Amino acid sequence: MDSTFGADLESHYVEERDPSLNEGHTVLYDREVPFELRSEEAVGGGGTGEMVGCMEAIKVKILLLGDAQTVSQIRVELSSENDLFFHFTHNMNPELYRVVQEQQKLVINFAEYPNVLIKMLNSCIRDSSSHLGVLIMQSGGTARMDFIQNMEYKFIELLSLEYGPSTEEMVRQQITYRYLMLKSRMGVLQERLKDVNALVKIKNPSLLLQLQVQQSPGGRRLATK
Repeated sequence: MDSTFGADLESHYVEERDPSLNEGHTVLYDREVPFELRSEEAVGGGGTGEMVGCMEAIKVKILLLGDAQTVSQIRVELSSENDLFFHFTHNMNPELYRVVQEQQKLVINFAEYPNVLIKMLNSCIRDSSSHLGVLIMQSGGTARMDFIQNMEYKFIELLSLEYGPSTEEMVRQQITYRYLMLKSRMGVLQERLKDVNALVKIKNPSLLLQLQVQQSPGGRRLATK
């Protein structure tokens, strides 16, 4: 199965070209998380806003710069399968974290910050009724992610993160990367399908004909190569 092995190598090569890793970051977390998306629109020029929300799966990627003992930067990237141009970034280093820690009364240190984020994200996946993730798209082009716990009798805001829109160059690189990933994965699947067809043709030709009839439009048998 040399063709399949070659396709797997190509897919692995494309994965290693993830633009998120260009600055030396390593991936700590990469999952889709359900968030309630809200858009904030100014009303009558005042400081209040109107919130309109809908649930959507947002891909969250947490990246670290540095080793496990001395992490110098934490970056969180948000993207969406529904919108290729949706890409936001949250950057945090020890200096910025001290400001957030004081503002939000956090008792964890910077080294614990990534694991707390992961815990909250996984809670949103496991039980979105009691642990809510809200992503507010703000009028200035930025975004805010709020983690909220439903205590039945009141809602408690646990953590709030500010996000900025990624640069046009980063968005372009991410779209190119996602396109190449899909293309390489399709190539792997096509090569594996060829290998399965070849094996079934040798072991059980009648079964292959039956499968081809089921896959063909109108149930007509496809010509075999």
